Amino acid sequence: MKITDLLKKQSICLDGKADSKEQVIREMVDLMAKGGNINDIDTYRETVFKREEEGTTGIGEGIAIPHGKTEAVSAPGLAAMVLPEGVDYDSLDGEPAHLIFLIAAPNTEDNVHLEVLSRLSMLLMDEDFRNNLLHAKDVDEFLAYVDAAEKEKFPEEAEEKAEAPADASAKPYQILAVTACPTGIAHTYMAAEGLEKKAKEMGVTIKVETNGSGGAKNVLTPEEIAACDCIIIAADKDVAMVRFDGKPLISTKVSDGINKAQELIERALSGNAPVYHSKGGTTEEGGTSSDGDTIGRKIYKSLMNGVSHMLPFVIGGGILIALSFLIDGANAGTAAFGSGTPLAKFFNTVGNTAFGMMFPILAGYIAMAIGDRPALMPGIVGGLLAKAGTSVFLAEDAWISSGFFGALIAGFAAGYLMIGLKKLFDKLPKTLEGTKPVLLYPFFGILIMGAFMIFIVNPPVGAFNTWLNNILSGMGESSKMLLGAVLAGMMSIDFGGPFNKAAYVFGTASIASGQFDIMASVMIGGMVPPIAIALATTFFKNRFTKSEQQTTITNYIMGLSFITEGAIPFAASDPLRIIPPCVIGSAVAGALSMMFGCGSRAPHGGIFVIGIIDNPLMFLIALVVGAVVAMAGIVLLKKPLKAEQ
Repeated sequence: MKITDLLKKQSICLDGKADSKEQVIREMVDLMAKGGNINDIDTYRETVFKREEEGTTGIGEGIAIPHGKTEAVSAPGLAAMVLPEGVDYDSLDGEPAHLIFLIAAPNTEDNVHLEVLSRLSMLLMDEDFRNNLLHAKDVDEFLAYVDAAEKEKFPEEAEEKAEAPADASAKPYQILAVTACPTGIAHTYMAAEGLEKKAKEMGVTIKVETNGSGGAKNVLTPEEIAACDCIIIAADKDVAMVRFDGKPLISTKVSDGINKAQELIERALSGNAPVYHSKGGTTEEGGTSSDGDTIGRKIYKSLMNGVSHMLPFVIGGGILIALSFLIDGANAGTAAFGSGTPLAKFFNTVGNTAFGMMFPILAGYIAMAIGDRPALMPGIVGGLLAKAGTSVFLAEDAWISSGFFGALIAGFAAGYLMIGLKKLFDKLPKTLEGTKPVLLYPFFGILIMGAFMIFIVNPPVGAFNTWLNNILSGMGESSKMLLGAVLAGMMSIDFGGPFNKAAYVFGTASIASGQFDIMASVMIGGMVPPIAIALATTFFKNRFTKSEQQTTITNYIMGLSFITEGAIPFAASDPLRIIPPCVIGSAVAGALSMMFGCGSRAPHGGIFVIGIIDNPLMFLIALVVGAVVAMAGIVLLKKPLKAEQ
C-alpha cells in the first residue's frame, strides 16, 4: 500500500508547534480526522496514547511514527506534521522530533499499520529524503518528495503500473486479437509480439490472447470483447469463436500477424471489418472459427487442428522410443533390441503407447474442427481403425494399416458425417434432444465410421501404404538423396507454414513405418535456416542491421533445437535474398543426410537428440555443410549496408 495513496493534503501540516508529546499527538489526531478516516475520534485518540504507553514510537533521527489500530478507523490513513523547532518526544536517541507520521488502521486481520510502518521506516532511513520533507515549501512539494522516494525505493511497483493494462470498463482496448499456430511454439508468440509492437508504434491499445502449446494465455474477457472496436484472429488452427458473435472481426493467417501487423490494425480501425456471426457450436475449439473461410482455408485449418494436437504425442512418444534403443545397445541387431533390459522396455512400452495415439488424435481433432465436439469420438474411432488396419476382406491374421493417410480420411469423414447426422436428427421431436449427444451421435457415428473404414478405406489405402513403403525401402541411393533434398527443402520454403508442416508430418509418419532416414532429412532441413542466418550475422555483420545482429545467439539456439521459425523475421524483411539460399542449403543437407545413412527415431529435438541419431557425426557434417551453403548464398545476394544502417 503506497504512502501517497494514504496521505491526504488536508492531513499534512508543515509548520507545526507543540510543547509536549501529548500535545503533538492530539494535534496529529485532529489532522487525521480531517482526512475523513476516523468515525470515533476519542476512541482513536485513546488507542494512540495506549500504544505510546507500551513504548515510545520516537525512533530517533528526529522521527516519530505513532499509530493506532481500532474499529474507530473506517479506512487506512496517514497524517504528517513537520515541527521546525522540534518537540521532546521521548525518542530512543533522546533528540527532539521534527517529523511526525501518524498511522490509522482499521481493526482487521491484514495489519495494514505494520505494512505502512515498515514502508515508512525504510524511506525515512534516507537522510536526504528526511531533509527534503523538513524543508518542503508547500504540501504539493511534500507529497512530490514522498512519491519520488517511493518510486526510487520500489521501482518494481512503477513498472507493474506502467505495464498493467487499464481497466476494461474505464478505458477499453481498441483492438483485441487472438494468435495461434499448429505447434503453438513460435508463430503464435511472434504474431502476438508483431501486433503489440506495431500497435504501440501507432498509439493503439491492444490485448492479444495467445493459444500456444501451454494453453491460452492472456485470455480475453467478455467485458473486453463487448467494449472493443474490432477483433483480429491471426490463426492457422481453430480457436474459440462463439464469444465474438456480433463483433467486427478480421480472420487471417498467423503469418499475417508477423508480416502484416500494420495492415491488419489499420483495417481493424477503418470500420470496414465484417461483423462475425456464429453458426452455433460451443465456446471451445472446433467447428466455429472457420465460418466465412474459403473451402481450402477450412480444410487447411481443420488439418492443422489435428496436427497441433497430434504433435505432443509424436514428439514425447518418439523420443522415449529412441531412448529405449539408445540404452539397449547391447542387444543391437537382435529381435529384443529396444526392449532387452527392464529400463529399455519401460521406455519402449510407454513411448510406443503415446506414439500409437498419433493417428486417433489426428483424426479425432480434424473431425472436431469440422463437426464440433460430437465429431471427436467417431474421428478417434476412425483413427484407431486406420492404425489397426482391420478389414473383412483380409484373412483373420492379416494386417494392413491404412496409417497416416487413412487417419486423414477418417478425420474429414467423421467431421462431415457428424454435420450430416446433426441435420438429420434436427427433424426429430424436441423431446429427444437430450438423447442425441449420449445415444444417437455415438451409436450412429461409430457404426457408420466403422463400416466406412473397414469396407471402404482400409483395403485400398492399406494397399497403397504397403506399395509406398516398398517403394521407399527399395529406393536406390540417388533416389533417396533426391527425396531427402525435396523434403528438407520444403522445410525452408515457408518456415513453419503449409510446406514445412507437410514435410514434417510426412517425416513423423515415416517413423511409424521404420523409415528413420526420412525423419533425419526432415529434421536437418529445418535446422539449417536459423543456423545459416546466425553464421551470416556472425561473420558478415556489415550486411545486417544492428537489431538483426542482436538475434545471432537466439538463431544458433533455435536452429540447433530444430525450431525453423527463427528465420522468419529475416525472410519477412528480405524474402528473395533469404528464402532461396535457405531452401538450397536445406536441400543439400537433406541429400547428404540420406547419402550418409543418417536416421532419427526421434521426431524432434535437434542437437539435443544427437545421441540417438544413426551416424551422428555424419549428420553434424551434413548440417554444417548445408548451413554454410545457405550462408554463402545469403551473403552473395545481400549487399553490405551503409554505415548509418
